[in-house]
Order: sequence, then C-alpha cells, then structure tokens
Amino acid sequence: MDKIMDTYLEKAKVLVEALPYIRRFNRKVIVVKYGGSAMTNEELKMNVIEDVTLLKLVGFKPIIVHGGGKEISSWLDKVGTKTEFYEGFRVTNSEAMEVAEMVLNKVNKSLVEKVEELGVRAVGISGKDGGLLHVEKKLVKGRDIGFVGDVSSVNPKVLFDLMDNDFLPIVAPVGLDDEFNTYNINADDAAAAIAKAVGAEKLAYLSDVEGVLMDANDPSSLISELHVSEADKLIDDGVISGGMIPKIKNCVDVVKSGVSRVHILDGRIPHCLLLEIFTNRGIGTAILDDEAQKFNVE
Repeated sequence: MDKIMDTYLEKAKVLVEALPYIRRFNRKVIVVKYGGSAMTNEELKMNVIEDVTLLKLVGFKPIIVHGGGKEISSWLDKVGTKTEFYEGFRVTNSEAMEVAEMVLNKVNKSLVEKVEELGVRAVGISGKDGGLLHVEKKLVKGRDIGFVGDVSSVNPKVLFDLMDNDFLPIVAPVGLDDEFNTYNINADDAAAAIAKAVGAEKLAYLSDVEGVLMDANDPSSLISELHVSEADKLIDDGVISGGMIPKIKNCVDVVKSGVSRVHILDGRIPHCLLLEIFTNRGIGTAILDDEAQKFNVE
C-alpha cells in the first residue's frame, strides 16, 4: 500500500511542479516545429502528438509546423526521381515539387488524425491557405535551386481565426509567390516566420540534436539556457559550429523579433516537449533575450 501511495505522491509532485509554468503560459501561443526522427518513429510521433494535445488542453495555444524531408526523399525514390542536394538544400524541379506537396499534405492529414483521436479539434493547412506564407525564390550562393522559397511575408489571420475557434492549426511548409507558383519552404524557416507573425511566447524546434553543448563530444555539457549575446559569443569562439550555426542564428533572430524563448529539443527523447516546458531544469537548450531573466522556478 505504501508503494502505491508513493506512486500517487510522485504524480502529485509532478503536477505541482508544472503549475507555475501552466499559470505563466496560459493562453499564450507556442509554435512547435516538428521534424527529425520523431516524425519517422511511430512511438515518438505519438509522444509528440500527446505532448502538444496536453498543452492545448491545459490552456496553451499551440501551432504545429511540420517537415517531411525523409518521406519526400522516399517517395521521390519510389517514382524514380533522383534527389539532388546543394549546400544542404533539396534541388526541387516541378516534378519534385509536385511530389513534395503530395507528401506534405499526406503527413499533414495524418497528424490531424492523431490529434483528433486524442479529443482535440485540429485543422491541417499549408502556407497556401488564406495567403498564410508568401515566398520569394531562394538563391543559394547565386544558384537557382528550383521551387524552394524564402518566406517574405506572413498573413496569420487564418491561424488566429482557427485558434479563436478552439482549433489546433497544423501547418505544412508550402507557400506561393507573386505569380502563385508553389514553393517548398524549409520547415525551420516557416516555423520561425510564423512564430514572429503571431507573437508567439515560445518556439520549440524538435530535431535530432540534444541542444547546445559546450563540448560537442560530451552530452553532459548541455547548456540549459543562453542569452542571445552568449549564443553569439559561442559562435564567435567556435563552440557552436557546423550545422548548428544557422539553427542558432535563426533562434537568435526569432528572439530579437520579440518571441520570449526559443527551445532546441531532442525529439528522440520521449515527451521532450513536456519535460522542457513543465520541469524546473528542462532537457534542451532555451535561448532568450539578454534582458530576460533565466527562468528557474524553485
């Protein structure tokens, strides 16, 4: 009987620890960029959906922005279209764009289905709907890589309308240019643009990295919180290098635009989103403005 009571008390402690965070972020918008291994592993996928659904049910206003790169590559192989990358970007001709949009719509509706199964109303859209994401052609070192776009403007009205009517928006990163051509958008960039446009309190990137490490070979050297000036210094000092540089610069830019915190989370950890948002220490790296207090509720 004592063991059963201890289990109940432990659950109660977890709920009490979460209370200050629920109170602080109640009715605030949080944008979740969903990608990486958490999209291809069914158990991790369900964990993410459960996390976001719980955020919605306790009073947050979440928006999911998802990728689909691995599944796009798989489908391009199935239809016999060779996948070419340049400087980390997929070269996307009209045929590849057609496949990409098909796959992203498939992923989008599968996420809607999973959210609905948990009792929360969700609506899946792309950046084409309601003029949400307007794009310009991306040039990489002067090279035209096809139908790949940079977000030039965001019209968030459709997102506000959905949230005001108690729906959870799920967004596929596709947009239109001035001539109404369809472009694929990097999901990180789409999530950042949306977070800025809706005045999100938080933006969380789910990927396949633990966060920012002082020593790239030592997972225990994870930095839990960074002011933007500290992040810039770590880049200058070479602590942050390689593929993490554009991700961190993106985070810094989002924070400077007014988003309170940007989180980099390892989506391979079950329920990483809840662990980061509702616990005193968290598990990833949070980047915040220089004027903001590092948030550690005792």
